[in-house]
Amino acid sequence: MMRPPVLIDPLEVELSAVRAQGAGGQNVNKVSSAVHLRYDIPASSLPQEVKERLLASGDRRITQEGVLVLKAQRHRSQDMNRADALARLQELVDRVALPPLVRRATRPTRASVKRRREAKRQRSEVKSLRRPVQD
Repeated sequence: MMRPPVLIDPLEVELSAVRAQGAGGQNVNKVSSAVHLRYDIPASSLPQEVKERLLASGDRRITQEGVLVLKAQRHRSQDMNRADALARLQELVDRVALPPLVRRATRPTRASVKRRREAKRQRSEVKSLRRPVQD
């Protein structure tokens, strides 16, 4: 059962250009090629359960107010960094869109318990044969 992907409204995303960090010579000091993406999760049009899972994810990029802040500076071009930031946002939303599978506890089979106990018995036997002989 495939669910349709959760689409992010581009009007809800706030993008701003900032100067990138790190090496880059004169270009890094002149050009604002990095992109800051801000996405207000509580005010977004995402489904309520997706919002809750995203806020509960414990991601350190989500502020106390529920605003997700991403910084994209991998590329030299501002357009590529903008596309990278939007793709990372979509990936983050897609990751929490599907509810986690509930783990149901199961018991080991009788045969696996028997094999485990037999292996333990053999290992015990090997170790007991290594001990010094008692008079």
